[in-house]
Amino acid sequence: MKHTYLIAIPALLLAACGAPEEKTENTTTSSDATVTTLTSEKRDNYSPNVGDNYPQDVYFGDTHLHTSNSPDAGFFGTTLGPEDAYRYATGEEVVSSTGLKTKLIRPLDFLVIADHAEYFGIVPNLLVGNPELLKDPVGKRWYDTYKADPKTGGMTIFQEIVQSSTGETNEEMIKNPRLKRSTWLAANAVAEKYNVPGKFTAFLGYEWSSVIKGNNLHRVVVFKDGSDKANQIVPISSMDGLDPETLWEGMAAYEEKTGGQVLAIPHNGNWSNGMMFQMETVEGKPFDKAYAENRARWEPIYEVTQMKGDGEAHPILSPTDEFADFETWDKTNITARVPKTNEMIQTEYAREALKDGLLLEASLGINPFKFGLIGSTDAHTGLASTREDNNMSKMPHMEPSNHRATEPLIKSPVHDSLTYFGADISAAGLAAVWATENSREAIWDAMKRKEVYATTGNRLKVRVFGGWDFKSSDLTRPDFAKNGYNNGVPMGGDLSAADGNSPSFLVKAWKDVDGPNLDRVQMIKGWVGTEGKKHEKIYDLSVSDGRTIGKDGRCKLSVGSTVNIKEATYDNTIGDPIMSVQWTDPEFDAGQRAFYYVRVIEIPTPRWTAYDAKFYNIEMPEGTAMTVQDRAYTSPIWYTPK
Repeated sequence: MKHTYLIAIPALLLAACGAPEEKTENTTTSSDATVTTLTSEKRDNYSPNVGDNYPQDVYFGDTHLHTSNSPDAGFFGTTLGPEDAYRYATGEEVVSSTGLKTKLIRPLDFLVIADHAEYFGIVPNLLVGNPELLKDPVGKRWYDTYKADPKTGGMTIFQEIVQSSTGETNEEMIKNPRLKRSTWLAANAVAEKYNVPGKFTAFLGYEWSSVIKGNNLHRVVVFKDGSDKANQIVPISSMDGLDPETLWEGMAAYEEKTGGQVLAIPHNGNWSNGMMFQMETVEGKPFDKAYAENRARWEPIYEVTQMKGDGEAHPILSPTDEFADFETWDKTNITARVPKTNEMIQTEYAREALKDGLLLEASLGINPFKFGLIGSTDAHTGLASTREDNNMSKMPHMEPSNHRATEPLIKSPVHDSLTYFGADISAAGLAAVWATENSREAIWDAMKRKEVYATTGNRLKVRVFGGWDFKSSDLTRPDFAKNGYNNGVPMGGDLSAADGNSPSFLVKAWKDVDGPNLDRVQMIKGWVGTEGKKHEKIYDLSVSDGRTIGKDGRCKLSVGSTVNIKEATYDNTIGDPIMSVQWTDPEFDAGQRAFYYVRVIEIPTPRWTAYDAKFYNIEMPEGTAMTVQDRAYTSPIWYTPK
């Protein structure tokens, strides 16, 4: 029997679906089916979603993971390489560096393995005795030292690397570029193997790890491109120059050479002793327009939360914000040698930097601190775990054990008060990205336009649109997102031309499907007044459990807690699973620069320390935090007067 294979739809099914006759261009009949072909024009209009090109899904990932290719991972006992890291991120069970079986509760959608450019792959090359390594006199000496005693010898080599990377020595120890290149090509080949568009995105990337006088200025570099372009260069090292401007120059050279695209993500301003967001260059010069343009171009997002503390706000900077003191690390810099001062804190935190950016924009015409917000792990174990109840931590000696809470992360050579211990480490952060699909191009583009947000480990969802005439009825529209894009801007966007209106915002937040309910949704506003001074204000937009918001925009009542610390349990009998609100700024001044970002607070849950205490039947050190209110921070929406 002869069949016609076009769009074969039984006539009865067409009738049942109510297919209109006018959409039929040609109809032919065989003994088996009625074959219907639509015209090109009518076929394009057949589904209401055809032609929609806005993000309809949020993807969760980690843009900052280290493997054994990083010196400060490999020399400290990390044995997992890129292949292991991708297997774990995509949901497979792996065995950790300390011999523990581990698996993510839910796979990630994307991953950036960001091994340090400085001595990239040195430990694996020492292990195999790479001939390129042995050609270099220093490499041969290191090989002999490491082979004789991997633990002691490894620490000796690592100290030499630290001295080199911080500028204590004048030049790079090993000068064979082929050594780094071979590791880079191999790492990129593994990324290509695991990159499956539509299912899992494996980005190419690395970390540029500048340390100036012990102060952290690290950046993760993320490529939009595949290995065909990224393999044309090798990672830029901070030993080529400690100034971020040197990195930007290298990024520009890469784009010019390959036609590719790349961006950088700073992190851990809280370990910079004031340098991350200082309002002058590394050389001590005031920002000029060219500097502001370069920083805004190359660094569109900031890693605001991760294992080494949270960097959104600080109680000294925001004394009226009861949620500002969250996983705060404010003792010292990355060397654990120099105590922190209040003056340093002024230029270390994201919210304050966003306000400083408004000031700089007023004088320069460009805002150098116009960044979106993401979270990530900074794990040096090859394991991108983020949840409190599945915390594989930052370093191999911090992997689950009955003593990890008391282990020092970096022991201060100056005073114990400057040492951070295992109990201080956060469970981690996550990068959440609103993108059109799970692919390098779509997710990278979303990061570039700042349509991203940070979580402190859970997968709660947040969506924000800002405009001039949103109404509360827009919250219940079935085309909520389409309306938001058509009549406003998403997180990371810009508003202007107020025309007598106040900005209005649509906010929706959903709990992690496998996590805690929500306590509240807040709007954080920052602005520069007519007198040229910085201001901030927090508005509670929505609160759970029938609590009320006062005329000052705040809810003073706590959500309470269901946490049983001894049993490391909680339940969702408090809080709300979904919150949605339309809000119009009641104190808007069209002549003032401002930004708005949303913070979503979850109800209290057991911190990872409580899970450890329960599992190992141990007592945590006095003063250890045992509960946590995890949260999300969206990228801002900015308002600029015309």
